[in-house]
Amino acid sequence: MSRRLEIRVRGTLPADAAEQLGLSASVQPADTVLRGRIVDRPALHGVLDRLRANGIEVIEVRRLPDHVRSGP
Repeated sequence: MSRRLEIRVRGTLPADAAEQLGLSASVQPADTVLRGRIVDRPALHGVLDRLRANGIEVIEVRRLPDHVRSGP
């Protein structure tokens, strides 16, 4: 079962880096936030390994809610 995750990294990534990882990216002051679905733990470790292999500092990884509730 896939999980929605957010990975925060230090600095700004090249425009196509998130796409190559199958994630979306948004730039916040001094950091880039990657978001998307990761199918399992080995896939997550693969993404993290690719980031680190390219000298990208991973600051935080967190799980996001699977759905957003609207109104009462």
